Amino acid sequence: MDGQKLPRVCLDRYSGAASKYPRLQSTDIPKAPSTLIPIPESPERKPAKPPWYKPLNWTLRRTLISTLITIVIIGVIVIPIEVVRANRYPDYAPLNYTLKDTYSGPSFFDQFNYFTEQDPTDGFVVYVNKETATGLNLTHATDTSAILRVDTVTPSALSGRNSVRVESKKAYDMGLFIFDIIHTPHGCGTWPALWMTDGANWPSNGEIDILEATNEASHGNEVSLHTTLGCTMEVKRKETGNRIFKTCDNSTNGNSGCVVVGEPETYGATLNQNGGGIYALELRTAGIRTWFFPRTSVPVDIESHTPDPSTWGTALADFPSTKCDIPSHFRNLNIIANIDLCGELASQPQYYDKMYGCPSTCTDFVARNPSAFSDAYWEFGKFEVYHALNA
Repeated sequence: MDGQKLPRVCLDRYSGAASKYPRLQSTDIPKAPSTLIPIPESPERKPAKPPWYKPLNWTLRRTLISTLITIVIIGVIVIPIEVVRANRYPDYAPLNYTLKDTYSGPSFFDQFNYFTEQDPTDGFVVYVNKETATGLNLTHATDTSAILRVDTVTPSALSGRNSVRVESKKAYDMGLFIFDIIHTPHGCGTWPALWMTDGANWPSNGEIDILEATNEASHGNEVSLHTTLGCTMEVKRKETGNRIFKTCDNSTNGNSGCVVVGEPETYGATLNQNGGGIYALELRTAGIRTWFFPRTSVPVDIESHTPDPSTWGTALADFPSTKCDIPSHFRNLNIIANIDLCGELASQPQYYDKMYGCPSTCTDFVARNPSAFSDAYWEFGKFEVYHALNA
């Protein structure tokens, strides 16, 4: 309404000249008494006292006491809970194992299929069929042992050297597996393994490497697990081997898996010179454990076919089920024995060159030096598979 004049009628309401009401004189207004009457203060107007549970106005003493009480509560309740979690360990109660399968004698290889496809790990190798392996004497079995070897004759194997990979016709979900190892393969360019997996469903159904090494293999056996996501070994374990990786997920650490490495006498020339030994693998809901027994220290219950792992002492490798559901990660596993050459692991410079000082390049060495593979063979006494109803 700025810049506009009020209507006359409005002015009349407030104008002394036009007002219809008499004007009051100052003398007509009664004076208030000079004495002030005190008005009592309302209790609602007093400042509220802060609640005890709000520390804003706490004294230093109360703050210190409260802090101390909090620390004590954490120490008494929270820390013990974390300690309990860190010390969780499965119940490896004794199981009643009975013999289910035996792989031995002249029919040893009859219980295996020969893998003849291209090597899935890019090895410089040709896996031959049973007829070729038998004709070239790459596999043969007697009453006392079975041998699987690399070709030591072909002078120039420019497309890869002949070798063998066999896979058991039977598959297993659980069990106690006894492997009598007489001789382990070793030498520059080699990548041998005794392992278990479901090749058609890898890595969903898991992989267990019982024995694995590369090249001269003088640093001991590597026991490892390979899985999909959800299996870790960052938990309490009871084992004598040295832990390398603790995550079993194949998509981590270049598919190294969770690895435990044994002492030099657990593989290679040292093991062979000592007459070999027994590897035992227990696969059960509570976890996966592997033991190694030198030839002179084999438990009596193994020799008598009444194995009881609860009496064997600390395992070489222990993979408990604390943070890994064993039945869902490991199932339908075939026993596999092979000798790969070069490939994704053995030809890596950190192993081929730096660790073992092997000559030339891996593929060139393998192609042109057949005599270098005279020690590149497995010799097995027998395999036994035991079953327990409540595994």
